[in-house]
This record gives sequence, structure tokens and C-alpha cells, in this order.
Amino acid sequence: MIKRSLYFGNPAYLHLENKQLVVKLPEVEKNQDLSPVFKKESTAKIPIEDIGVVILDDKQITITQGLLGALLDNNVAVIACSETHHPSGLFLPLEANTLQNERFRAQIDTSVPVKKQMWQQTVSVKIWNQAMMLKKYGKDNSWLIKWSKEVRSGDPDNYEAQAAAYYWKNIFPENMDFKRFRDGEPPNNLLNYGYAILRAVVARGLVASGLLPTLGIHHENKYNAYCLADDIMEPYRPYVDSIVCEIVNSGVDYKELSKEIKQKLLIIPAMDIFIDGENSPLMVGLQRTTASVYKCFEGSVKKIIYPVMQ
Repeated sequence: MIKRSLYFGNPAYLHLENKQLVVKLPEVEKNQDLSPVFKKESTAKIPIEDIGVVILDDKQITITQGLLGALLDNNVAVIACSETHHPSGLFLPLEANTLQNERFRAQIDTSVPVKKQMWQQTVSVKIWNQAMMLKKYGKDNSWLIKWSKEVRSGDPDNYEAQAAAYYWKNIFPENMDFKRFRDGEPPNNLLNYGYAILRAVVARGLVASGLLPTLGIHHENKYNAYCLADDIMEPYRPYVDSIVCEIVNSGVDYKELSKEIKQKLLIIPAMDIFIDGENSPLMVGLQRTTASVYKCFEGSVKKIIYPVMQ
């Protein structure tokens, strides 16, 4: 079942009632103590079991502890946004798998050679998917095809960086002179927002598979709580890029993250991907990926199941 992604960008009161998320929207008027007045008819209810991601993007959103606990118990990724309306925090459950202790140990005990082989697969598929994105827009992708097949264990030749430099130089229209920086000019803002959603979905999948999102196979920044999520999301990034490219090529003003643009990016968890020989919603496919990551850690398989663009 495809889980829903919920975005709240206006003042709201969110609480739990009969295993449902209840949304109450305030009137313009306020009480004498400046607290908002709520209408009964402005109430909506969503079953907790149907939710996969919740994004909170307004200073005047109130969420109860009961609701937050229920969301985490159902492995819902809860994202809080900053004043700039970019995701700044992520809530995930501490216990989402009954065999968590066993799986943590397998992850921690994984040897360096195995991690390097897992990173080799990850980089290879990422570069291939970037190549397919270039092909989609009629750009030369021969170098990326070549590099995707030449990645060695641990990527000592740093083909990931070489491919990224070529990819970002060519994926957008030539007159844009685009440079990929987190704090760079638009559409970097769209990419940042989309990747934040993707990162939350990946972290959710890892937790559901009984893994620690913190301990990566390649990323190892001591200040990063989601190193493994950042590793595993790499081959999925081009799917976010595809939405951003569509927005850019549509001619709309993308300098600011409008609600319309955010709505387009919120479809990321439900995007159609091709994984392990069949089509699947991205969030569902991610569960296959994260399950295979654990099997690599425990040694029962040697290959991560990643989506492959056609």
C-alpha cells in the first residue's frame, strides 16, 4: 500500500483521535488571549496507518504528544521545517523492528571490504541513472555509461564526483550555467527540498529494516546522524532530479518554493520506479532496497536491490 505524504503549511492543531490524525484549522479571529478559534467544520481525519511522511511547515502548528507518539509507533517520518521553509529536522522511531539488536550488531560488525563493495554498487547504479536522465533530455551520456561500468570497490577513482561534474553541467538548459551547491542559485532550492523528502523516506525505510541510519558504508561525518541514509539514497537522487527538471522546463517561476512547487515535490514517495524487474512506487521499492542492505550486512546476499532507470 502506498503511504500518504502530508504537508501542513498553515496554522493548524493536530491531535490523535481513534487512531486517526485529526486536523483542525483556525479561523482568522482569535480569543482574547490570542489563541486561535477552531471551527468544527474545518476538521479533517486521516488514519495513522495510511501515513508515511508528515511535513510541518508553519510556526503556528501545534502537534500533541499523543499524535507524535502514534506517528512514530507507525514508522511515520515527521519532518520539521525552518523559517526558510526548508526541512531542518527529522523524527524517526527508536524501535521499528523486532530484531533490532541483532540487526544493529550485523551492521556494526560488517567488514570494510563488504562496505566498499556495497558502495561500488551504489555509485555504479547512481551514475547509470544519471546517464539515463541525460538520455531523456537528448544529452550525450556516453561518459557516464562508461564510468558506471568501471567503478571499482570503494570507488577509488572517484567516478562519482567525475560523473556528478559532467551531469550537473549538462542536465539543465545550456543558458542556465548551473552549479550544484546547497546554498547556490535556484533550482538548487528545489533539489534541496526534494532530497530532504527523499532522505526522510530512506531513513524511514532503514529504521523499518532494523538498521541504524547513522552508521554508513561510505559517508562518515561525525556530525551527520543519517550517514547510511545519505549512502543509500544516492541511486534514488535522479528521480528527484527528474521532477525538478520538469519544473524548470515548464517555464514556471521556481526562484521561490511556492506551495504549487512543493506539491509537485511531495509526489516523490509515490513516484513510479523500476526495481528488481518490476514497476513499484518509490516508497515501496525502498523497502526492498533497505531489506537487501541488511542482508548484505548479515552476509546472506552480496547485492543491494536498487532501482534502475530505463
